[in-house]
Amino acid sequence: MNPVTKTIVLLPGDGIGPEVIRTAVRLLEDCAAEFGHRFELVEFPIGGAAIEMCGSPLPPETLVACRAADAILLGATGGPRWDSLPLGQRPESGLLALRKELELYVNLRPIHLREPLRGISPLKSARTRKIDLEIVRELAGGIYFGAHRLERENGAERALDIETYSTGEIERVARFAFARAESRSQRLTSVDKANVLASSALWRKTVASLAAGYPGVAVEHMYVDNAAMQLVLAPEQFDVILTSNLFGDILSDGAAGLVGSIGLVPSMSCGLGPPLFEPIHGSAPLLAGKDRACPIGAVLCASLMLRETFGLATEAEWIEASLDRVLGSGYRTADIAEPGSTVVGCSDLTEMIRAEMRASLEQIERYGWGV
Repeated sequence: MNPVTKTIVLLPGDGIGPEVIRTAVRLLEDCAAEFGHRFELVEFPIGGAAIEMCGSPLPPETLVACRAADAILLGATGGPRWDSLPLGQRPESGLLALRKELELYVNLRPIHLREPLRGISPLKSARTRKIDLEIVRELAGGIYFGAHRLERENGAERALDIETYSTGEIERVARFAFARAESRSQRLTSVDKANVLASSALWRKTVASLAAGYPGVAVEHMYVDNAAMQLVLAPEQFDVILTSNLFGDILSDGAAGLVGSIGLVPSMSCGLGPPLFEPIHGSAPLLAGKDRACPIGAVLCASLMLRETFGLATEAEWIEASLDRVLGSGYRTADIAEPGSTVVGCSDLTEMIRAEMRASLEQIERYGWGV
């Protein structure tokens, strides 16, 4: 195994962000020490923390560092402290600006029901179902980046949000999704609302046209309302879901509920700039500083980064297998606790994962790093 040298920018952000990022950092440091890698971990502010420190949710120094990084790890942004600010000046606008400046147009969210956590899925038949899918969300276009306007007409307010997509914007994210499907079960579901939206009609037309170049991938087109229902009724039918910015945001949060909690799901945003990894949960300000945050989303962001960006699959598997053994022993943070489980804090769960990683080394060193 060849050691690698990588620069990772840490953006702890707000609320529980710093706590879950600390967990990911500990595991990355353990991987570096065990495998001889050199991870240069440098921290910069974003979001509300950056507003307090620098007066801007995305300071120039943060953007410069992110541009030069090999990968970026974000905790969370936002909180009620800054809700009174104008929309473009709130903490979340720092993340949107970062995605735009780095030209990150794809968001990948793996939705995987981990074996030890089957009991917390809200689906009654989850114990016999396989939930293992990926949602590929377009990230740089659509209604979030269209024109937004608030008008007053005849004494009443009128709001306008515009959804726009070009063929090129759809093609580049669709190619990513087709490639993911080729590497998995060769099934792709493209989700839209082509029966009523012009942007969705173009989306469907473009994806259907591209499908001819991927003859091994079975493509299905599905309206977003039906997709939401099907995720609940039969999630095992899905492998890779491709959809727009707005629909992907909604569906991926709903899909996170299938595996037990939004705190369990990592994400990767990629495109032309360095990839950005972040758990999909919010900043949870009521939990901040109480050692009650669930760090699993951030843990899986670390393993996703190692596997997808650095090509370090063995290290990623080491982290994930250790996490599953800790969960299999009944340890949980409060948000995912089950009857009979042992509730621990964020820091204790972190140390348990690290201890399990160390404990596994004796067997690994004896028999070698397995498949």
